[in-house]
Amino acid sequence: MSNSRALPDAAIKDSDGTLHSALPETTAWKDFLALIKIGIVNSNMITTFTGLWLALHFSGMHFLTNLDLVFYVLAGSGLIIAGSCSINNYYDRDIDHLMERTKSRPTVTGKASPSKVLALGLALIAIGLVFLALANFMTAFIGFLGVFAYVVLYTMITKRRYVSNTIVGSISGAVPPLIGWAAVDPNLDIIAWMLFLIMFIWQPPHFYSLAMKRCEEYRAANIPMLPVVKGFKATKRSIVLWVACLLPVAFFLTDLGAPLVILATILNLGWLILGLSGYKMKDDLKWARLMFVYSLNYMTILFVAMVIVTLI
Repeated sequence: MSNSRALPDAAIKDSDGTLHSALPETTAWKDFLALIKIGIVNSNMITTFTGLWLALHFSGMHFLTNLDLVFYVLAGSGLIIAGSCSINNYYDRDIDHLMERTKSRPTVTGKASPSKVLALGLALIAIGLVFLALANFMTAFIGFLGVFAYVVLYTMITKRRYVSNTIVGSISGAVPPLIGWAAVDPNLDIIAWMLFLIMFIWQPPHFYSLAMKRCEEYRAANIPMLPVVKGFKATKRSIVLWVACLLPVAFFLTDLGAPLVILATILNLGWLILGLSGYKMKDDLKWARLMFVYSLNYMTILFVAMVIVTLI
């Protein structure tokens, strides 16, 4: 797959006919961060750390006396996520030039060799799995399942073929807290599975909101996202139903105390109310933007709060 088709759009002509690059100025470091999708890596580190922290808390283990374990888990998780995202960039380089938010990726502009990007991704995953294995076998196994779900099940099989691609992709996005927990307790307590469930349910409304904002870009890239295939009305209905599914999950977190359950319920109700308001709001894209921003704050506040309540 060649990136040459994207290059004509990467130049502008002055009045004197001189051609200049229209590509944003970047450094090698910025290109690397774009390849590994540093935003995704950082957000998943929050949920990985929360799973690890809570497992330490409920196992009666001290954080400072297990810094080696913390390092193995966070480094390993970060590396396998970065590697998976690199391979995603490698695989999607033939369609990324069609979307505004992806057309400046190094794999599209030609700043990064496809073969080197693939090698980088595989190397990061391999090193990451070694780090996770230093914690225990179960941690590495769960990490491998997350990589397989994202790279194979999502990127290679469902993303371009099925409208269920977002739900399949949600599996990999829900794995990080399990990785963190398994490093301490391979048996995976019910709370670990609730963290997984929260992240699994959270992702469809999060990404459907983004897909509504980027609907025409996904259509141009021929990616069967829900808004493209079913339209905005069906997407809004699906978003509200997914958000509603979060309501009962909060009551499985009673071991974290009533304040956390109350906070989770308030966050869930707030998101649901905002979702229902979409049926009255005339501007679907404005509603989608509000839902997307709320989803980001929801995840951050809830998972940070889970850590804070154990310190009080």
